[in-house]
Amino acid sequence: MITKAAVVTEKGGPFHVKEITIDEPKANEVLVKMVGSGICHTDLVVRDQHFPVDLPAVLGHEGSGIVEKVGEGVTNVTPGDHVVLTYSSCGECESCWDGKPYACEHFFELNFGGNMLDGTKRLNDQERELSHLFGQSSFSYYAVANANNMVKVPKDVPLEMLGPLGCGIQTGCGAVLNKLKPEPGSALAVFGCGSVGLSAIMAAKIAGCTPIIAVDIHEDRLQLAKELGATHTIQSNEQDPIEKIMEWTKKGVLYSLETSGVPHVLRQSVDCLAVSGTAAIIGAPPIGTEVSLDVKTLRSERNITGVVEGSGIPQVFIPKLIDLYKQGMLPFDKLLSYYSLEDINQACEDAENGKSIKPVIVFS
Repeated sequence: MITKAAVVTEKGGPFHVKEITIDEPKANEVLVKMVGSGICHTDLVVRDQHFPVDLPAVLGHEGSGIVEKVGEGVTNVTPGDHVVLTYSSCGECESCWDGKPYACEHFFELNFGGNMLDGTKRLNDQERELSHLFGQSSFSYYAVANANNMVKVPKDVPLEMLGPLGCGIQTGCGAVLNKLKPEPGSALAVFGCGSVGLSAIMAAKIAGCTPIIAVDIHEDRLQLAKELGATHTIQSNEQDPIEKIMEWTKKGVLYSLETSGVPHVLRQSVDCLAVSGTAAIIGAPPIGTEVSLDVKTLRSERNITGVVEGSGIPQVFIPKLIDLYKQGMLPFDKLLSYYSLEDINQACEDAENGKSIKPVIVFS
């Protein structure tokens, strides 16, 4: 079928909104009519080829929409269902069988390799095939995704706002609730107050952390962090985060999250830890980026752990996040700004300059 999508054709280039052809869903695949799609920092990283997905490509990996058609063997969704599209996993490796699809042994290949699960593509622009992202490519009016990417969601919440749950929001919330699992009353610091960091702050409030310290260079984001649950804020281009954290806590925080992908900020997220503290690393710098750490700091029973997609099973975790939103405990709608597909380049620019925390493309 013919549809319209935003296509990236060259490194660092703009998105071109154009007609493309999308194939029918194969076995265990689903055709989804898109309603919304969040723009994530990872989309920009791929556009700029810090993660080398073959171009041209249709990006987008925080999609939400309505099931249009299902392929042979699909049993978890039916036409008319509301769904959120999330990351791809093989379902067959040891990690997947162990209930850890976020640690799938083939995660990078399936999500950044440019193909669907069977190693082929479903998109072309009449001249050449187009690469996929996360097995969904949701910057398009229609998308084909594997049934494993589907999370069925209730119909009493606006569907256009749910896409970011598929990556950014589940990553930030899950880093706290699934990975760190902080005890009530424990100190936690979040470095970077984009959508992932602010989601982590909301989750830290749910978990009962205190103090909750937000670190960022943008004063407006720090103000929003306070509104969402931060008890203390540090504007890191004006104050030294380590000095302030030590001043407030006397011994450091038991938990920290690094979401910016900036090497010296990662170092700060480790150096601010108390003895036996844990730093969760979420930010995604270019492949090959290295960071130096003081070995003495690590030897004092401090821990560093990576986090992929919030260490959660989307089909279980995303419905829980929606329930928290409906209860007023996770107001992630405050992070969202809406754009048309034709305005996707403006949306990306607003995300990069800090004007928009979580741009969402709405298809109408």
